[in-house]
Amino acid sequence: MADSFSLPGIDLPSPTLSARLGELAAFLAAPTTGRLTEEQRALSLGIARRLVADVAAELDPTIDAASLWSDWLAAGVPAAGRLTVACFARAEEHRWREQSAQRTGTPAPTEPGDVREEPAPAVPPSDADRAYLALQIADRRRFDNYGHPRLALADIDGELFRALLLDIAAWRLAAVAKESKAAADLGTAVRDASERRNSARGIDAAAKNYHEWALAHSDPGIVAAAAIARHDWVALIALAAVAGRRSYGDTALALLSAEAAALPFLLAPLKIERAALAPLEASLTSLPARSINGGGGDE
Repeated sequence: MADSFSLPGIDLPSPTLSARLGELAAFLAAPTTGRLTEEQRALSLGIARRLVADVAAELDPTIDAASLWSDWLAAGVPAAGRLTVACFARAEEHRWREQSAQRTGTPAPTEPGDVREEPAPAVPPSDADRAYLALQIADRRRFDNYGHPRLALADIDGELFRALLLDIAAWRLAAVAKESKAAADLGTAVRDASERRNSARGIDAAAKNYHEWALAHSDPGIVAAAAIARHDWVALIALAAVAGRRSYGDTALALLSAEAAALPFLLAPLKIERAALAPLEASLTSLPARSINGGGGDE
């Protein structure tokens, strides 16, 4: 929760009024600073809610995730500071890809619950096919069954996952405090969930495999340039993340918040020709309300 706002010698009647005055004060202090749009706020909040529900289910499938989220919204999400960057990065990437797909006519990613069996190919898939398919599968796990963006548990930072686990366990413990066995089982559940998370492979592992294939059989820069040309932003982010030794999420946010002039430097490890970046620059420029330097973002 944001720090409460106070006025010297005046007792504010409610935390809500205090928070709203604090928000207004922040706005007046920097009125030209870009704020979240309603779309950005809704996407980020939805991603956070789905992540909390997923972690709760990993801890104990019987946990009422709706009640948990409701309680946290009322009192303040305990891990808000850790959640912010991960949820905002995923939300902005989703906005970008959705708009890009609409502008170019690129089909949206297949929803995880809507995958259909395809006839077996006559020719075995190549190493390139397998590496790219693994990347696509990892990406599909970043959507729920309705096609809404989410953060797969394998993709979030280990510290964030453990913080959420412990916060949810504390919330659950308050409800079962009088049941000694249930309380003891929570400790075991936290340990088991952590072990499962540590062994999971997500988008970063798939990105590494894809980059290794490009390095061994082609050139990552050429593969990345081809991804830009076909507006395949997942493949581009994956290659850039590994080449730049960053996570997929951090790389996506860096690209989305970069000025056009900074893109060649961000993608320098891939050694992409400057002219090949034009479709990327155009796509990013067309995305409204980007969090770029020098103002409130693109309009």
